[in-house]
Amino acid sequence: MSPDDYCQQKTAQSGSSFYYSFLFLPPERRRAITALYAFCREVDDTVDECTDESIARIKLSWWRKEIANMYEGQQTHPVTQALHPHLTTYNLQQQHLQAIIDGMEMDLNQTRYLDYTALTKYCWHVASVVGILSASIFGATRPETLQYAEKLGHAFQLTNIIRDVGEDARKGRIYLPVNELQQFNVTAADLLNARHSENFEKLMAFQAARAQKVYDEAFALLPKEDRRAQRPGLMMSAIYRTLLTEVEADGYHVLSQRISLTPIRKLWLAWKTYIRG
Repeated sequence: MSPDDYCQQKTAQSGSSFYYSFLFLPPERRRAITALYAFCREVDDTVDECTDESIARIKLSWWRKEIANMYEGQQTHPVTQALHPHLTTYNLQQQHLQAIIDGMEMDLNQTRYLDYTALTKYCWHVASVVGILSASIFGATRPETLQYAEKLGHAFQLTNIIRDVGEDARKGRIYLPVNELQQFNVTAADLLNARHSENFEKLMAFQAARAQKVYDEAFALLPKEDRRAQRPGLMMSAIYRTLLTEVEADGYHVLSQRISLTPIRKLWLAWKTYIRG
């Protein structure tokens, strides 16, 4: 199996909404973004699937060295072998790839965030940086485009947090800011025990409204001249925003179930966004 095939398999198996937007890219850009996404999946799985925290830290340390080695042309993993040819072409910065690893390590270091400012820092590492790298691969000619991508990644992560509240709580992680839980009189025990309430609905409506606002702020930053190149991000937005709307329409019943869109619906949303240009 070639490095590109390894990354393609890793990405397809994830079932992520991102995969559907990659299908519409030219071959070289598709290989680059697939390698980037496979890297994100590798380091994310290191934390999520490793039951021994000390081993997870060792693996993340290995990835830090592997990324540094890749920029010296000494990569050994299929993912870095696939990603290496695209570093110069798309100006992919090592500091951004290392920042993603920092974000994964944050999940080992803390399980709660006191306020939205603290949560924003986490979102920057695990999502906004990915947005910046992705926009560079899609084709960005203006600095505003990278600002758009940074904010869009933040919106995606806020959507993920809303969708996965119950699942994350069962893993011992609560991303909803502590001060906002207190503001709406919702406890960590409520989340862990899947106690859906009117207070919880109000809390989630607050979270969803903020996420929608961040989407709007992101789109306002995208220059017209880069809109066509950035269609993959707009496809992802169509999928993620539809998911958020579904969660809202379902009354935020996310504590005991994981709301998702079917693959065919994701593909249809991606295609509809693509043909709009």
